[in-house]
Amino acid sequence: MRIAIYPGSFDPVTYAHLDIARRATRIFDRVIMAVFDRPQKRLLFSTAERLQLLQAVTADLVNVEATSYEMLTVEFARQVGACAIVRGLRAGSDFEAEFQMAQVNQTIDPNIEVVVLMAGRQFAHISSTAVREMASLGRDPVEFTPPVVVAALREKFARGGDRHRTG
Repeated sequence: MRIAIYPGSFDPVTYAHLDIARRATRIFDRVIMAVFDRPQKRLLFSTAERLQLLQAVTADLVNVEATSYEMLTVEFARQVGACAIVRGLRAGSDFEAEFQMAQVNQTIDPNIEVVVLMAGRQFAHISSTAVREMASLGRDPVEFTPPVVVAALREKFARGGDRHRTG
């Protein structure tokens, strides 16, 4: 069985993320969407909340599962028996950071491939940052993220948008 992990902060998960996951299942037998527990960024949702949302929106995706992890991505890939790390690119500006991260991961374990999928044309403009900003300003980002995520954003910002800082 060919297993790939698709790591990210998923804060929150968007239709762009789900598109990459669906397309990755054409290449791999199983895709594990993995919520990184401690990214070096300011988060809106806790790890538990991000994982719960991810599990809800992937429940109907065959061969996709959601989990969280708190170690080096390559170590997590080894732990679950993955042969690849899937990453998505939305724009050329994403390339440099993804390239650098891929080089580090391949240095740590050259047996784990890094597979980059280009965002579909209809999703290339969607980012978690834009979704959070839109929601923070009172607009439901229904075109960019599933209804359960829209509801969670609405609830979070109704409570003042308490952010979770990690790292």
